[in-house]
Formats: sequence, structure tokens, C-alpha cells
Amino acid sequence: MSRPAPLLFLLACLLFFFALGNHQLQGSTEARVAGIAMQMHLDDDWVTPRLFGTPFLEKPPLSLWLDASAIRAFGGTPLAVRLASAFAGLFSVMLLYAMLRRFGRPAGLALIAGLMLATMASYWSNVRGVGEDALLSLGVTLALLAFFQAHRRQASGHPALLAWLAFAGGIAIATLSKGILGLAMPGVVIFTYLLADSLIDKRLALGHWLRPALLTLLGLVPLAIWLAVLYQRGGMQALGEVLWTNSVGRFDGSFVEAGHYEPFYYYLAKLPQAFLPWNILVYLGLWHFRKSLANNRYLLFMVIWLLAQFTLLCLASSKRTVYLMSLTPAAAVLAAEYGAVLYQRLAQRSASTGFWSALGQRRKGLVTTVMALVIGAYLVNAQWAAPRADRELSFVPVTDQIMALQASGHQMALYQANERIAGASVFYTRSLLKDLQTEEQLIAFLRDSPGHMAVLGGAEPPKPPLQVQKTMMVGRQPYYFVTLAPAH
Repeated sequence: MSRPAPLLFLLACLLFFFALGNHQLQGSTEARVAGIAMQMHLDDDWVTPRLFGTPFLEKPPLSLWLDASAIRAFGGTPLAVRLASAFAGLFSVMLLYAMLRRFGRPAGLALIAGLMLATMASYWSNVRGVGEDALLSLGVTLALLAFFQAHRRQASGHPALLAWLAFAGGIAIATLSKGILGLAMPGVVIFTYLLADSLIDKRLALGHWLRPALLTLLGLVPLAIWLAVLYQRGGMQALGEVLWTNSVGRFDGSFVEAGHYEPFYYYLAKLPQAFLPWNILVYLGLWHFRKSLANNRYLLFMVIWLLAQFTLLCLASSKRTVYLMSLTPAAAVLAAEYGAVLYQRLAQRSASTGFWSALGQRRKGLVTTVMALVIGAYLVNAQWAAPRADRELSFVPVTDQIMALQASGHQMALYQANERIAGASVFYTRSLLKDLQTEEQLIAFLRDSPGHMAVLGGAEPPKPPLQVQKTMMVGRQPYYFVTLAPAH
């Protein structure tokens, strides 16, 4: 193993695993996914994910399988359910380095590209959280890099069996993480690249189109197996919810309840922060390399990776900044490649005199210093900022209060629980509280016994006959512990 590779591995481990478990679940995604994984572990049902007892079929369960397995192996802690994302990030960074070396890029450039990927703010924060997006990014990255390697080798007359198998593995990971989106994200890039390749060469090589299509079918086998078992459990309704409602419905906007609907220019507005702190290098790289793309298929592929996926996401009705995560490997490559251009210019200036000469002579130290400062800033954030956020964002005070009341003899229930409190309650209490959906159910439950108490959220305090015993805040959301007011 070359020297840059172990250095990158150690730095990526530091960035992704340092202080990973020093704060509680924060935000809706972490609470929801961790709660579903905990219930999967408690129920020992690895087919149908459930949120607070209700089937939750927004996406396939790869991340949940890994999270539930981590809970079973290491206990129900925030660290355990974050491990899958952190390892996915680590594998993606090392995969990018290894494939750039196979593409013939210098070790130093591959190292910088890997570090730029690991230190993109949105990528780093999502890799350190509970969820399926880091796994989706890993699957998409593996599929696309393996496809390009296989395409290169076949174009030069070399066998590419291992690369094609890796491509199928990437499709399997992506689709088991995010369903149809996991197929669309690499698919739109491959289609666009093959089209551009055919137009540039002015010929249509049918085999170039058929091989990825056939290997994609192989990659879909794991998803098909899960869907077949799910069909046995839930019938066509369950399949429709996974494949239509939560895939096509989110894309075209017909699934109104899904939320996250934004105008088509939403991601354009996010571009200034999409690839921080390397944004300027990404965008200058796109402009600088624009005239050389026809003669450089490697750069052409990276540009298409970035632009084709960005266009697809803009066309989708449901939008979140985390969806840009699958674009970050290509962005890191373009930033590193343009950074190498600037580095070479500084080297040329080192022989002259003045400020630029001094800067050129110290260019290696400058790059090292900038990268060290960026990595240091992330480690400081991980050590101090994330735990401080627990004061406002943690559900632990609420769930601790629920468990304390249960220990004192109260029977607890949640009324019209949102995904955050539903997931957090299952994860931290390791049990399923009674679920109340209507006001009639709430009143009947509280009337059954003076020891019954319900927790409900809302902007306004509950009105009589409910009596608030305690109010607790999680972020801006108040949660009320209520009983029935005593009869007069």
C-alpha cells in the first residue's frame, strides 16, 4: 500500500469516527431511523420496517438491517446506529482514492480528492448521522466508478469481469438503500455518458449499452428478493407503497404527504453552500475543463456525473440538500483536478521573485496547512458543538421523564405522535408506548385510570378537560405531559 493510502485512511477514520457517540439523536431523520431500527431489533422482524408499530415503507431496509445488527451487537446507543453511515463514508473515500489510482491519476491528487470528499461539510455531517443517504452515496459511487473502469478496460480490449461485478454490487447497495432513486442516480449518468461517448466517436457500440443494462439486472436481485418476501407479507399494497407511492409519487409530486416539495430552482439556490469549503474549486474546475472534455473521457465522466444527477434532482418534486450527497465524489475530483492546476501554476511562479514566488516555494506547506485547518475545524465541531446541541435538540429528557413516570406506576401513551417523538420513544425506552390517534381515544385512555398519562406535541397548550402536568421543549417543539382535569 502506497504511503498516501494509509494516511488517507487514518484521516478519514478520524473525521468520521472521532466523538461519533458523544451526543444523542438529533433531528427528525436520526430519531425516526433509529426508532425503526430499534423496533426491528425488538420485534425480530427483518422484512417489514415499522415506525411506532406502523409499517414504514418509504425505502428499502439496508440501512435498517445494518443499524439493527449494530444494536444487537453493541447495544442501543447513538454510536451503534451511526456506525453504518460512518463506515459507508470511509469506504467511499477509500474507493475514490483506489479508483483514481486505477485511472492513472497521481497518488497525491487521489489523496487530495479523497480528503476533499471527506471534508465537504454536507458529506461529513451526513456520514456522521443515522440514515440511509451515506449508503446510497456509497452504492452510487461504487456503481459509477466501477462502470467507468469496466468501460475503459473494454475499450482497450482488456477483460473487466471484476469491475462489472463491482458495478452490480454498487447497484445492489444503492437500490437496497433508496429503491428506484438508487437506480436512477447512477442510471442517468451512465445513459448520458454513453450518449456523449457515442456522439463524440460518431458510432454506436451496442455492447457498451447492453453490458451495464444486463449487470444492472444482476444488481437488482437483492432488492427483488426483499420485495418478493414483502409481497408475501403485505401484498400489492406494500409493493405499491415502496415502488410507486414513495418513488414515483415523490418524484412527480403526487404523494403530497411526503413533503419536502420545493420549486425547480431550489438546488440552484443551494449551490453556494453545496460543496463547502471547496465550492469555488468545483465551479472554477467546471469552467476550466469545459473545452477539454471531448478529448478527456475521465473528466467528461466526472462532469456528467455532477451535471446529470443535479438535473435529475432539480426535476424531482421532493427536494432536500442531503440528496446532493451522491454528487460529492465527482465534485471532489473536479476540485482536486483544478487544485492541481493551481498548484502547478504556483510551482511555475516559484522561480520568479516577489509574493507569488514566495507562495510558490511554500506551496506544499500551504496545502498542508489549509487541509489541517479544515480537518481541525471539523474535529472541534465534533467534540464540542454537537454535544452542546443536545441541550436543545435531544429527546433524552423527554424519554427519561416517560421512563421515570412508568417506573412510578403510570401507564404512558403518545397522542398523534410525530415521527421524531415516535422514533425517539422506541429507541430510548426500548418499548412501544400506546398509540392514540383520535381525541376520543385520548379521553377514554386518560379516563380509564388516574395513573394514565399521555404525551402530545403542539404549538398551543392543550385545553380542558386536559390538564398539563409538565411541559418540555425539544428544539422549538413543546411536548406536554397531560392527564384529565379532576371533576368538580
